[in-house]
Amino acid sequence: MEYVEARRAAIEQRITEAVGGVEPTELGDQLEHVVLAGGKRVRPTLTVLVCEAAGGAVWTGAAEAAAVRENAALSAGGEDALDYAVGVELVHNASLVVDDIIDRSELRRGSASAWAEYGYGPGIVASDGLLGEAFALFSRDPRAMECVTDSLVELGEGEAIELVARPETEREYMELARRKTGALFRAAAELGAIAADADGRAVERFGEYAERVGVAFQIRDDVLDATADSDALGKPAGVDEALDRPSIVQVTDRSPDALNRLAGEQSERALGALAELELPDGEAKDYLQYLAEFVVERDA
Repeated sequence: MEYVEARRAAIEQRITEAVGGVEPTELGDQLEHVVLAGGKRVRPTLTVLVCEAAGGAVWTGAAEAAAVRENAALSAGGEDALDYAVGVELVHNASLVVDDIIDRSELRRGSASAWAEYGYGPGIVASDGLLGEAFALFSRDPRAMECVTDSLVELGEGEAIELVARPETEREYMELARRKTGALFRAAAELGAIAADADGRAVERFGEYAERVGVAFQIRDDVLDATADSDALGKPAGVDEALDRPSIVQVTDRSPDALNRLAGEQSERALGALAELELPDGEAKDYLQYLAEFVVERDA
């Protein structure tokens, strides 16, 4: 979709700018290694598309920038949305650096993981550096700071549950997925709505939509880890079983097809939350609907 690719390109450019000037150079190199290695950019794209679906405008090129900047309100929203999108991606990558250390995973997106490339200490420093750069992008708006802080608390609790409490039932696992993955998806969407200056109800509905998408994403991720091969995933497969890490595959006796249907149920609930907003037709709305379906169908 050309529309979405233009926004991803704008996000990619802003990510490069955000990590390109980090000092000292060694830290900047580590951040670039982590963030510029690729990725689907699902969360930052979600931020930008929610902003537009909620009535904001995000410029993606020079000509568009000139037109949007004639309207100060839209320009501010678009600039905020791009910054928040980049911040969300930096937070996500910071969490992946830690995940790879915990899992002893040497591969991430087809390249050496941060700790495998630089060592454990520099890997942890890189994660901290990513968080620092992210919060600098959120700092202009207290609502954005609160949103991201809440998501990090949930993410930290999810990691603790995974390592210590170890869910043993489907219900416990779904709560883990909500915190571990859904919380940052929720933050990504809420930040887009905040950038568009949406009202509280809209922020909440967009957040619910995204949280459901995130849970569906995590369920599908667990299924892929158990059924796909490493080359297709761009990272080691079978990690959950090898590390005895809780996954939906391990805590239920459902088949992969049944688990995919469970992910589909979350997708349908996400679409229901989106429908409550009664958004005007447009490419942003179309993509948000597509995303809820894609996370269930993806193969990598």
